Amino acid sequence: MSEKTPNARALLPIVIFLALYLGSGVYLTYIRPVEGQMGFYIMSVVVAFSIALIAALVQNRTLSFDEKIHLCAQGIGDDNITIMLFIFLLAGAFSGIAKAAGGAVSTANLLLSVLPGRFAVPGLFLIACLISMAMGTSVGTITVLVPIAAEVSQNGGFSLPLCVATVVGGAMFGDNLSFISDTTIAATKTQGVVMRDKFRVNFRIALPAAAVTLAILTAFALAGEEASVGALPYNLLQALPYFVVLVLALLGINVFFVLGVGIVLFAIFGAGTGTLTYVSAFTAMGDGTAGMFETIIVTLLVASIGALIRENGGFAAILAFIRRHFSGRRGGMLGIGLLTALMDIATANNTVAIVMAAPIAREISREYGIAPAKTASLLDTCSCILQGVIPYGAQLLIAASLGGLSSMAIIPYLLL
Repeated sequence: MSEKTPNARALLPIVIFLALYLGSGVYLTYIRPVEGQMGFYIMSVVVAFSIALIAALVQNRTLSFDEKIHLCAQGIGDDNITIMLFIFLLAGAFSGIAKAAGGAVSTANLLLSVLPGRFAVPGLFLIACLISMAMGTSVGTITVLVPIAAEVSQNGGFSLPLCVATVVGGAMFGDNLSFISDTTIAATKTQGVVMRDKFRVNFRIALPAAAVTLAILTAFALAGEEASVGALPYNLLQALPYFVVLVLALLGINVFFVLGVGIVLFAIFGAGTGTLTYVSAFTAMGDGTAGMFETIIVTLLVASIGALIRENGGFAAILAFIRRHFSGRRGGMLGIGLLTALMDIATANNTVAIVMAAPIAREISREYGIAPAKTASLLDTCSCILQGVIPYGAQLLIAASLGGLSSMAIIPYLLL
């Protein structure tokens, strides 16, 4: 493929998207907030990207409309994009049936029941890490554990923002490493990487940070009082599928097989423990896949916009900028990290940020000789770090709402 002539004007669709989405979010959050709604989630990301796509189609009059549509089709038809879409659907079904079967709550309660009371806070962190890795969703983990964290805070005399931040940190750690997280799926499939290889690279980055966090939380715990959360009910059979999925994923089994096994196990054990019926199981899977529709539509729109921007010289312009300001392999990695972080700050959605940054990151990695697994790790890690600390992101907003405090109060305690 011949290199395109750099053309910064080809990046106009991205500017339009950011102006619409970020501008609307800032206005409806800080200037004229809407009661009972999160400002950054009032403007649909699908609508903002649709307008950006129209702008991309209008550009470059040397191409006919049919030729532009063909470019969009080529972008959407990429093998990795297709695989990613299928995995999104399967992951949605898994998430839906796992929640309906009571798996997340049983897993959390099971792990909490075996922890000494004094170590409830570092225990919350470890539990959040494990559940988020198994569930593949930081928001789901936060929803399950923050009410428990509030109880630990009250009974043990620990700081409420500390306990809530502990859950958020663990949730983002697990989301970053999970084999079935939409961020992992997006990062690996857009870079053509096997999930196991990305996990190995990511683990070397995340584990030291988690170890330091755990040490700090343990020091806080030793300085506090004995905590008690009472007798929490759990069912071992409802929790078992999560551990099976986690082990299979770590063994490097194909993700389609892993998710399929998880769905079947939750259906069997959910029916056996009385939490699922034939009707509720399929309803839950349907609800789970429906919850992925926005992510799928965004992926299709971004793939189309990216194909047009690439053809019009936008990616070449970004590469030219990085060549001027960053040198060597480390410089290229820094460029990928900054690009991804800025996308997440702008979109308040780590999956969307990865999908937006991924095609440009792939070009940078080829230019600077960066291994695809390292690029996938940078995409996932940088997006998750920023997503876990921006006060207007879904994770902190939901954690703050469930904990009865402001998102800004949580930020100083975000150790991971």
